Amino acid sequence: MDNRAGEMQVFLRVVEAGNFSEAARLLRMTPSTVSKLVSRIETRLGVRLIERSTRRLSLTAEGQIYYERSQALLQDLDEVERELAQGATTTGGTVRVNISVALGVLGLEPILPDFWRTYPNVTVDLSLSDEIVDLYLDRTDIAFRVGPLPDSGMVARRIGVARRKIVASPAYLEQHGIPRTVDDLARHNCLGFNFRRAAPVWPIKESGRIVDRAVKGSLLANNGETVRRMALAGVGLARMGDYHVRADLASGLLVEVLADVIASDEEQIHAVFLGGARMPQRVRVFLDFVVPRLQQFLDGSTPERDG
Repeated sequence: MDNRAGEMQVFLRVVEAGNFSEAARLLRMTPSTVSKLVSRIETRLGVRLIERSTRRLSLTAEGQIYYERSQALLQDLDEVERELAQGATTTGGTVRVNISVALGVLGLEPILPDFWRTYPNVTVDLSLSDEIVDLYLDRTDIAFRVGPLPDSGMVARRIGVARRKIVASPAYLEQHGIPRTVDDLARHNCLGFNFRRAAPVWPIKESGRIVDRAVKGSLLANNGETVRRMALAGVGLARMGDYHVRADLASGLLVEVLADVIASDEEQIHAVFLGGARMPQRVRVFLDFVVPRLQQFLDGSTPERDG
C-alpha cells in the first residue's frame, strides 16, 4: 500500500527533532524503524535527503526541498479534511464579484439562493457593470468578463461563449422594414454602447471574412439590459448576446435578423480571479459552485425567465 503521506510525516518529525532517537520517541516507534522509513524515501527518490552524523542530522539541498514540499502538502491535506469534517457552514467571509448586467441578472442571480443554502456564512458583494474593472484597484475577488482577455498575472476559468445576434421587435420591423442585406443597416436605428471598450461598429461577414461595419443610432447605453429594453420598446435594432435575448426570441417579443451575416460573431466568457495556493476558501467555494451552473445557463440547459 502507498503510504507516502505517512512517510512524509516521519521525515518531518526527524528533521524537526534533529535525530532518529528523539523522532522515534515522539512517534512511538523504534529508531531502526524510523531510519528504515527515511532510507526507503531516499531509495525511491534516488537522492540523499539527510547527512547522518553522531551529533546531529543535517539536510542536503534535496532534503530541504523535500521537507518544504512535504510540509505544504500535509498542511493542504489537513485543511481538506478539516473543511470536510466541519462542513460548509464554517466557510465564511465576503466575496466581491463583478459581472455584466445581463449575465448577472439572468445567469448569476438565480444561482445565489442555492449558494447561500449551502454556504450561509458567505456574503456576496455583487456589482453589476458592463465596464471592465481592475481587480486590484477595485478590491474585486472575481470578475466575469465577456470578450478577449488582456495579458495579466490573473487566472481565468472559461465559462462559455456568447453568440451575438441582431434583433428587433416585430413592431419596429413592421414600421421600418426588415433589413435584408448589410447595406440596409445604414437606414436603421442601431442601438449601441458607450463604455470605453465599445466601438460604433458591428462585425459583419462579407466575402468570407469579418469586417467592422459602422452603425449609428439614437441610443448609447452603458449596459446591455437598457439596450434590450429599448429594442423591446421598438426603438431600433440591437446586437445582443444570445443568452440575453433567448427568452425574448422564444416568446416572439424580439426577432432575429441578418442571421446569415453574423454567424461567426461570438465572444468568450471567463471568470477572472487571483489564483494560487493562497486563494481564500470563500472565493474557491464560490467559483466551484457558480462556474458549472453558469456554464449550464450559457448552454441553455437551465430555466429562463418569463418575457
